[in-house]
Amino acid sequence: MKFFDVLTALESLTEVKFVLPDGSEVPPHFHVTEVGQLDKKFIDCGGTLRTESTINFQLFTAEDYDHRLSCEKLKRIIELSIDKLSLGNHEVEVEFQSETISVYDLAFANGEFRLLAKQTDCLAKDKCGIPSHKPKIRLSALSAKDQTTCGPGSGCC
Repeated sequence: MKFFDVLTALESLTEVKFVLPDGSEVPPHFHVTEVGQLDKKFIDCGGTLRTESTINFQLFTAEDYDHRLSCEKLKRIIELSIDKLSLGNHEVEVEFQSETISVYDLAFANGEFRLLAKQTDCLAKDKCGIPSHKPKIRLSALSAKDQTTCGPGSGCC
């Protein structure tokens, strides 16, 4: 979800709700403790220099159970961050504390912000020899010897 789409989504809401990938809700007394832009400059495994910018929201829950972040307050926080930090319309990721700080992608559906599990990926599949799709093999077609000697290039993995 893009940053400016969050503002658009807030226009249609009466309350702010974040839902974790397992379907549970972020407790309603959460705070948005940070809004910022993260810039990443890196070289992928194929040797290509890349840059990436994301907008980061940090959600935090404390023991102030009566706290509720209104849509208007979150809009003001976002607008202030756009003004003071000159933030662009980048993809949004959300940090939330679980066993460690977890980072999620963000989507919006049915009046709720959905935290989506992030996935790693190889950005240089063509240079690393990773096929664009995983070849399928029929295990029954392998000989008994092939089934017991699985190794690189054997076709069993």
